[in-house]
Amino acid sequence: MRLLVSVDMEGATGVTCWDHVDPKGTEYNRFRHLLTADVNAAIEGALAGAGGSIEKVLVSDGHWNGGNVLIEELNPVAELNAGTISPFSMVEGVQEGDCDAAIFVGYHARIGTPNAILDHTWSSRCVANVWLNGRLVGETGLNAAVCGAFGVPVLMISGDSAVCEEAKAWIPGIETAVVKWAHGRTAARCLPPSKTGAVIKSAAERAVRRLAASEEAPASSLPTALRVAAPVQIRVQFAFSQMADSAALLPGARRVDGRLIEFESPDMPTAYRSFRAAVSLATV
Repeated sequence: MRLLVSVDMEGATGVTCWDHVDPKGTEYNRFRHLLTADVNAAIEGALAGAGGSIEKVLVSDGHWNGGNVLIEELNPVAELNAGTISPFSMVEGVQEGDCDAAIFVGYHARIGTPNAILDHTWSSRCVANVWLNGRLVGETGLNAAVCGAFGVPVLMISGDSAVCEEAKAWIPGIETAVVKWAHGRTAARCLPPSKTGAVIKSAAERAVRRLAASEEAPASSLPTALRVAAPVQIRVQFAFSQMADSAALLPGARRVDGRLIEFESPDMPTAYRSFRAAVSLATV
């Protein structure tokens, strides 16, 4: 089995505010250790669930500039995709054709979700909403759909209770590891690291064990690769009209109103890269 571990930071153990996840923040370096511990817990659980049969673990650091996971503390069975800009960002490596499954660690809910820590979709500064084929979507759905385009199912996610519920709506049967319960955007009841490690490890172990067992006896409840219908339509609503002015320069984009653009792509990987290009234009 070959496993992709996609990593964000807002859903990591103990994170409740931007100071914890912004490289300029005074608390950021402390939370890099906690994030790396979450990643290691997921890897340890996956190894246990697979009975030692995992051939490859690829960790893709998808938060900020891709320099958050501490490689010196990372489980040595894993390789790390770090830095920016990479073609598939948070799920970089899935396109290489040698991943059997994915796990999402440290994820957060989509923009506008109530009682969700640091809810946003890609850019908290400029993106107000995103729709995928007419359905409101966050980073969980976008990244899972990219994985699905390459035939890779997402087996498990860790983060706050809100993103775990969001993931269940997109990926029936997904295992979840809840490490905190938000009372607002920057307040939550958090489990300590001594407990979150066990929660994440257990969820990853269950997820991978179910996949391994299904190879002998297929299970209908097992998460399947999330595939979206083509052509893929993306709608992006920006915070301000000036951002949409810039994003509308994307070839093929259509201006819907002052803050909203839309475009169609032949497949999900192309849609994902076009979406990222539109957001990049908007933030210039």
